[in-house]
Amino acid sequence: MKKIFTSMVVLLYVFVCCLSANAQTQVAAANADIMRSNGKIYVVMAVVVTIVTGLFLYVFSIDKKISKLEKK
Repeated sequence: MKKIFTSMVVLLYVFVCCLSANAQTQVAAANADIMRSNGKIYVVMAVVVTIVTGLFLYVFSIDKKISKLEKK
């Protein structure tokens, strides 16, 4: 369980770093300004957080099921 959680955190960190590295261009900055002014950036972030949370819950539930099967 600890290894899975650690790898998920590392993957999330790499994903965030890649996004921030790509967001340095002028086009991306202009798009972000437009999305912030329209309030859409919050919708995008809510969707991303929902998806990541769902993935964590899914992995956690699968880990619990596998652990339960291994004990049998």
